[in-house]
Amino acid sequence: MVSSNVLLDSIQIEIGGDNEWPNDAKLFQPYETEQILMPDSANCLAVQAFLQMANLKYETVYKANAAEMSPTGRVPFIKVGQYLVAELEPIVAFVQNKNISLTSNLTDAEKSDMRAYMSLINTVFGNAENYITWCDPETYSKVTKKRFGSIHPFPLNHILVWKKRSATIERMKALGGKTEQEAVLDDVDLCCQSLSDRLGDREFFFKSGPTELDALVFGHIFTIITTPLPNNQLNGIVRGFPNLIEHCKRIDKMFFKTNFSSEWT
Repeated sequence: MVSSNVLLDSIQIEIGGDNEWPNDAKLFQPYETEQILMPDSANCLAVQAFLQMANLKYETVYKANAAEMSPTGRVPFIKVGQYLVAELEPIVAFVQNKNISLTSNLTDAEKSDMRAYMSLINTVFGNAENYITWCDPETYSKVTKKRFGSIHPFPLNHILVWKKRSATIERMKALGGKTEQEAVLDDVDLCCQSLSDRLGDREFFFKSGPTELDALVFGHIFTIITTPLPNNQLNGIVRGFPNLIEHCKRIDKMFFKTNFSSEWT
């Protein structure tokens, strides 16, 4: 499996002067209705939002084995010409190599702040979404097992979901992620407070307009708000920050043209 950093280095070396964004770019992800889980849904939405903000055409392709097709084993990934690029930050770098950027008007200090917030979000929200999906007993038994196993025949579905759960928990621990609910939720609350303070009453996190930070926040907030789960404590925490909810609504309306449903109320 190729790491994101190795892939990114390869892209930067190879792409050279090929600066055209094709009309047949594709984004690959798992099926939304019956398969995708909260962590993957957040990541896929973040990439979709970034591509929409950058006004880049793409077709979403749903594949049951999207993760196995990905160069890093993570979703989503895009196929642009001969290149396969997975996950938000490598995709942002790939797009920037085509002289397309959402951050060209930011100062170096603002770019540094943006990267710090994105790292915080990936750590805190990523860990929390994995915790709820794989560690919360009720969510795991009623939602995760069914959705993850939906594409596999019996008994393979049970074997693979057990292996995935074990691997995810080990990865969470290796990355220093917390695996006790109270600590996980406390981190989310602190992260939301930090984001809420940074956003204030602005439309986006930076005055120049939406950036990949806005796309990343949208991906996580939208997913948490609209994913029905037995354990809805993440939802409750996020709803305590009205400006983050309004930010999410704004991006949804501007870039996805969605009519707000009861999930927002």
